[in-house]
Amino acid sequence: MTAPNPADLLIASRIPVFSGLKPGALDVLMAQARVINLRPGSMLFRQGEPASSFFIIVEGWIKLYRITPAGDEAVLNVFAQGQSFAEAVTFTSGSYPAMASAVTRTRLILIPADHIVDCIRKMPEIAIAMIASTSQHLHLMISRVEQLTAQSGMQRVADFLISLTPCAKGPCTIALPYDKSLIAGRLGLKPESLSRVFAKLRTMGVDVRASDVVVDDVVTLLDLVAGDRVKPRGAFAFNGKLSPKHAVPLGLPA
Repeated sequence: MTAPNPADLLIASRIPVFSGLKPGALDVLMAQARVINLRPGSMLFRQGEPASSFFIIVEGWIKLYRITPAGDEAVLNVFAQGQSFAEAVTFTSGSYPAMASAVTRTRLILIPADHIVDCIRKMPEIAIAMIASTSQHLHLMISRVEQLTAQSGMQRVADFLISLTPCAKGPCTIALPYDKSLIAGRLGLKPESLSRVFAKLRTMGVDVRASDVVVDDVVTLLDLVAGDRVKPRGAFAFNGKLSPKHAVPLGLPA
């Protein structure tokens, strides 16, 4: 492990948990920060291990997951550059509630838990910042539960693709950040269900080509998330409605 470089520290200073801290407080908090580099598939921590560090991603992707009693992998979240995790369990001296591993080659900043606790005793504003960040994570998890229960598989995929594109309308090419099996797990779908969703999206001008998704019009995805049915290309009308033969259902079983 090495000390973070200026570029690492700049990314760390911009994460939500540090946004309200004064520069002096941030300098004290980062005094014992160290950088680790992980290869794809490398384990960061295991479920039940003592929470020894708080993490900030400066490059790559980290997968947070649990193993179900049936032996399946349940993906809880996927974190990217500029995101932090394990705040709550770190400053409460808890244990990690899930496992974390690198999806891609990843560079992380870690801050030792005991150092964070010492800083909190000296600067209570750090605790307030971490509580605010924990609250934000909670709201995101609630949104994720709502998405899994209220949206169809098609809507979840469309919502995920929208989150990756800066375009508000018109054509766009979206780079998938990681493999399709992980995308399926993150969206609460089985890989075969995701493949069927991609096949249906192709009829609507959303074409998956290896690790890229070419979209004819981003509005199509926005309409799907809003719950609108989109007419597939080449479909024909029957008494003002889509022919049942060519109608495309929005949802797929997860």
